[in-house]
Parts: sequence; structure tokens; C-alpha cells
Amino acid sequence: MRSAQEMKQLILTKAMQDDRIRAVLLNGSRVNPKVVPDAFQDFDVVYIVKDVESFLSDHRWTDYFGPRIIWQLPDAMTFGEAETAVEPRDSFGYLMLFQDHNRIDLTLFPLQKVPHSFQWDSLTTVWLDKDGLFPSAPPADDRDYWVRMPTQTAFTDCCNEFWWVSTYVVKGLAREELSYAKEMMDKVVRPMFMNMLAWKMGMDTDFRESFGKAGKFMRQQLAPDLYARVLLTYSDHQIPNNWRSLFQMMEIFGELAQEIADKLGFTYLLEEEQQVRSYAEEVWSYCC
Repeated sequence: MRSAQEMKQLILTKAMQDDRIRAVLLNGSRVNPKVVPDAFQDFDVVYIVKDVESFLSDHRWTDYFGPRIIWQLPDAMTFGEAETAVEPRDSFGYLMLFQDHNRIDLTLFPLQKVPHSFQWDSLTTVWLDKDGLFPSAPPADDRDYWVRMPTQTAFTDCCNEFWWVSTYVVKGLAREELSYAKEMMDKVVRPMFMNMLAWKMGMDTDFRESFGKAGKFMRQQLAPDLYARVLLTYSDHQIPNNWRSLFQMMEIFGELAQEIADKLGFTYLLEEEQQVRSYAEEVWSYCC
């Protein structure tokens, strides 16, 4: 496996040899001082370029970085949907996993759009700047990813969505329609649950920490006993186990919602929780 330094040199050498590439930025976990480095970190690279279309006319230019296991061109994908008129691109991405297990997520961003369209990410460092485009780049940190304090409206909507769609999960489990129950749990109920966990973590850290994508920093930030309980909300394909996971999620969600409401001075509709939990327990009692 090529080392991090070898990969950096490879990425920079390409930029220095190609006059169309005017700057190189690295962002993501590799510039996050709070992340322990490992072999699975991507190289999240932005090339600021002249004439994006000249790169896209033949994607084989990326062969320079080495033989690939697989790649993806997300900005060229339709996922089976009917093609529509192509709008002018602000950027174009290449996601590449190489045979030595290194990975580069490379974005091409047009030079002419930097002044008015480029959004600076706090987890960014400048590796190369031929034209002085980024003269005052601040040190990288993760402040753009800190948990944001919710408003009363966001909190109330989250709670309502959690309890309302939990009844769909109940219905699916009662009918033994596991795929439906899982869909409702994983795509609607769990995201609301994760919001509440993130707000709990934010509250405990004065809203100065990141929850991480899909809550990947939970283990470091939540109390061990709470984290252990959260893990029990992930279930398998057995109907009884999914009931247990749902009840565990409801219990944790209710506890955290009340705690957050108390500490942030929010109103929590406890009756909504109580009635849905009673409904779920009643349905479970006669179908299981």
C-alpha cells in the first residue's frame, strides 16, 4: 500500500505537471486533528481547474493515479431515471478505490467559479495554490460539523415524526411485513432518533463537537451505558427482535427528549409519547 506521503506526492505531481490545475485542496478526515489516522481514510481532494470539460472528454486521465478496484462517477449517474437536460456543472467528482486499497475522492471545481460559487469547508487545507487564490486560509478544524442547537420547532417536529412513523413500524411488525417495518424504521424513525442522540451529545459538549456521519463519533462522546443501549436498537431479521429494538429505541428517545426539553427550556409533548408507546405495547401484546 502506498504511504500517505507517496499519495500526497502523486496528487501534487499531477497538479504541477498539468497547467490546467491551478490549486489543490485537501479536506475531510485527513485534516481533522481530532481523527486518529488509519488506512481507510480517503484522500478528499479538490482540483481547482481551468476548462473542466477538457478533463471530462476522456476519463482515462485518472489512470495516472494507479490501477483501480472500482470507481464511481456520481455526477454522470442517473440510477435508471430518464435523462434530463444537463445543466452547467459547478463541479465533477471521481470516487476511486485503488488496488493497493488507497482511495481518492477527487472533485474538479472550475477556476472561474471560485470567486462566487466556491464554499470553503473548515476541514480544508491548501496543498498547492499557483495563483494565490486562497491567501488567508485558516487552520483546519471541524467547526462546520459541530452539532447545532435545535430550535423548539425543529425539536417538536423531530419528536412528532419519530412517534408518528413508529406507528408504521408497529403496523409492519404486526403484519409480519418485515421489509416494510425495516424501511420505516431505518429511513424515517432512526434518523429522528439519531437527531436526538446528536442533540444530547451537543448539549453535553456545549455544542462544540461533531456527531460524525451516521453518528460515527457516538462511541467517543456518549456515556458508555447509553452507547451500549443504543447498540441494542440495531436488530436482525427476526420479528421478535425487531419489536425489542423498537421498544428500546422508544425508551431512549423518550428519556433524551425529556432531558433536552428540560435543559433547553423546550416544551415536550409527553402525551404524544405515552399514547404511542401504549398503542405499540397493546398491538404487541395481542399479536405476539
